[in-house]
Amino acid sequence: MITYRASLDVPAETAYQVARWLTAHRKAHDARPWQRAATPFVQAVMVLRWFKDATDVRILARDARVSIATGYRYLHEAIDMIAAHAPELPDVLAEAVREGWAFVCLDGTLIPSTRVSTPSDSGHDLWYSGKHKQHGGNIQVLTGPTGYPEWVSDVEPGSTHDITAAREHALPALYPAAAQSLPTLTDKGYTGAGIGIIVPTKGRNLSPDNQARNTLISALRAPAERANALLKRTWKALERITLDPWRIGAVTAAALVLLHLQRGTR
Repeated sequence: MITYRASLDVPAETAYQVARWLTAHRKAHDARPWQRAATPFVQAVMVLRWFKDATDVRILARDARVSIATGYRYLHEAIDMIAAHAPELPDVLAEAVREGWAFVCLDGTLIPSTRVSTPSDSGHDLWYSGKHKQHGGNIQVLTGPTGYPEWVSDVEPGSTHDITAAREHALPALYPAAAQSLPTLTDKGYTGAGIGIIVPTKGRNLSPDNQARNTLISALRAPAERANALLKRTWKALERITLDPWRIGAVTAAALVLLHLQRGTR
């Protein structure tokens, strides 16, 4: 076997912060944290390699000198621990109101996953998105006016429409924010979402006023289109989740936290 050194394109402070969180987590939940097979820093590097390069868990376990079962357990533990630091939507909106944001943007994205054949009550493939023509989970992403992702929802199966996922995870918090002069801009997939959720007008041969309105909404939402790309391009693991698809929500929330950590260190 040939060994070699490699570097991980993640700020060192991000790894140290994750390691500090893991240390606190172990002290709070482990009866004998010193008996762990790997240190918190080694575990932090494992999870960061998985997020950044989608490194196979077998390779991560080998490099950390732990069993494959322990490698998977460490990965899931770290994902949940990092995801626990993700911001709550009401807190994000309250901060946006305090800072005087003109609007926020809501958009859905599909986080692809390996094929999972799970029939719904109506008989169709629950995790298959007809819109995207692939399996995955529906995640709602909220951005600020600059298009930077500020909040992500829990996962819904890929067959779930954006408006349905938004009603479950986002709209109950967005309505009070709209009442405080913080509207939400969306695409046509959210038609019928309610007051304060600004959606382009559907139809052909629109009046000049509606055409101008749609152009303005599209222009304001344009920066938000980079949010989903930013998450997926920064963290290769989001290109295709190989874990249980119900874990997509925690994985995406953890990816958001790591992205915010990097923003603070670069």
